[in-house]
Amino acid sequence: MNEVKTPRRPLMFYYLLVLIIIILLNCIVAPFVSKVHIQDVDYGTFMKMTEEKKIGKVEIQSNKIMFTDKDEKNIYQTGIIEDSGLVQRLYDSGAQFTSEINKTMSPMTSFLLYVLLPIIIFSVLGSYFRKKLMDSAGGGPGSMVFGMGKSNARVYVPSSTGIRFSDVAGEDEAKENLTEIVNYLHDPGKYKAIGAKMPKGILLVGPPGTGKTMLAKAVAGESNVPFFSMSGSEFVEMFVGMGASKVRDLFKQAKEKAPCIVFIDEIDAIGKKRDGQIGGNDEREQTLNQLLTEMDGFEDNTGVVILAATNRPESLDPALTRPGRFDRRVPVELPDLQGREAILKVHAKDIAIADDVDFGKVARMASGASGAELANIVNEAALRAVRDGRSFATQEDLEESIEVVIAGYQKKNAILSDKEKHIVAYHEVGHALVAALQKHTAPVQKITIIPRTSGALGYTMQVETGNHYLMTKEEMLDEIATLTGGRAAEEVVFNSITTGASNDIERATKMARAMITCYGMSDDFDMVALETVNNQYLGGDTSLACSSETQKNIDLQVVALVKQQHDKARKLLEEHRDKLDEIAGFLYKKETITGEEFMEILGKEDQPQAE
Repeated sequence: MNEVKTPRRPLMFYYLLVLIIIILLNCIVAPFVSKVHIQDVDYGTFMKMTEEKKIGKVEIQSNKIMFTDKDEKNIYQTGIIEDSGLVQRLYDSGAQFTSEINKTMSPMTSFLLYVLLPIIIFSVLGSYFRKKLMDSAGGGPGSMVFGMGKSNARVYVPSSTGIRFSDVAGEDEAKENLTEIVNYLHDPGKYKAIGAKMPKGILLVGPPGTGKTMLAKAVAGESNVPFFSMSGSEFVEMFVGMGASKVRDLFKQAKEKAPCIVFIDEIDAIGKKRDGQIGGNDEREQTLNQLLTEMDGFEDNTGVVILAATNRPESLDPALTRPGRFDRRVPVELPDLQGREAILKVHAKDIAIADDVDFGKVARMASGASGAELANIVNEAALRAVRDGRSFATQEDLEESIEVVIAGYQKKNAILSDKEKHIVAYHEVGHALVAALQKHTAPVQKITIIPRTSGALGYTMQVETGNHYLMTKEEMLDEIATLTGGRAAEEVVFNSITTGASNDIERATKMARAMITCYGMSDDFDMVALETVNNQYLGGDTSLACSSETQKNIDLQVVALVKQQHDKARKLLEEHRDKLDEIAGFLYKKETITGEEFMEILGKEDQPQAE
């Protein structure tokens, strides 16, 4: 799509214009107006005027004498000559001594130029701006003053290089929902013939980076219609009423170019729930009210389809999401295994890549990655190939780029002491060994003790063999045991503990608490929800919905559950101490080992899988 930009003059432009005018008045006009003719005379003339008592004011300077006549209409200057009786003669003639003769302008001229003229300029401009702002409050012609009430939506016209559905992978369900919009814009007659009405608004919801904006552009590209793009925060202005004026102007432009698509990104910036509290954001609420009116007014918005995107759907006002406004909600979730593989292949078209790359393996390693993260992984692989002096990216580049996204770049200058390196080796092998000795865990893909820029001194990577949508209670318990395996290895081998398990502790505690409060996996509380999930697409923060006594009981159960799995991990490592020492010694020497090497030393062909 090609963007059509409309030139705008910001408010600061007019302030600078007034400032430049004043500076020009002072630097150019004022000196010209204030210029007074000074006559040069000889010293004899000065002496004669003194004797005839025709001098009004006199100023004796170091190199000249300036004086006026009695009427002070003319100013004269003459050179200075050694004359000891000059001052007395001037005094006797009635001359008035002064420190400075006014050689610029008269008081009236000065008043007119420096006081009255600026007042007139600012009064005229102030009256003009006040009229425009008063018109804008009523939506009159002055509502576009400085462009504050004018929609600054970016307008894209159809082009042969626009984004198509083929450029968007991993979101087949979302594309299927949006294909109907494309068909309607191409041929609305067949829908009207049966009496069907196309939804006025489609709301795209999902985590950041999943491709909501790209899907909206793909709809515009496939429909071959104009595409208006604007962020929700762009509606908010410093003056109340300007946001509502922008909404009116946006829909006016859209109706003129219908059929077309209006896309509002991050609509939660203006669409939050109205709580009715005193002191709320009147500007935001007026903007929201105007948007509701435009979407469900008496006038039919024929041919105008509104798309909006947000990752906070729970914060939107119910009046905005009801049928008749945003009739359809299209989830744009994180891609599954097949979706990740398809996204990788789409982005890999833009770079030179080896023929033997296994995108399926890369997709399994990038479990939980969004479309934007997968694009970043492919780009990091290309950058790594360039750094290594190769003309194409390999499987190793892609796998390393996943680790860069997960844990950061390798810290080549970080030097661990021999003792710390041994501790980290045992810690990571503890995780891997506990995972391998349980039935309900993912296979170990890689173990490394090379420090990363994220702060990790090492990590163990586990990769699922396929799609994994549900987790059983047994799988979650085994995962907690695996997370405690690093600390358990330190206790078994060194009879001491370090700070290296901080992230493991955090994850194990969070999972144990979720089992009790959200998933109903506690015998005491049964299927009772004790926590409420907020912002599910932005971290999934939770808030307790129970009494303080119940909260205390929850804490006790969380501690008991984690401690139980910690004891289980420590027992497994004590029973297989010889393997723990052997694998840790091998990892200490090589610093990085693969899952195959790990399993070969462990003496098994495959890890036990969940039943």
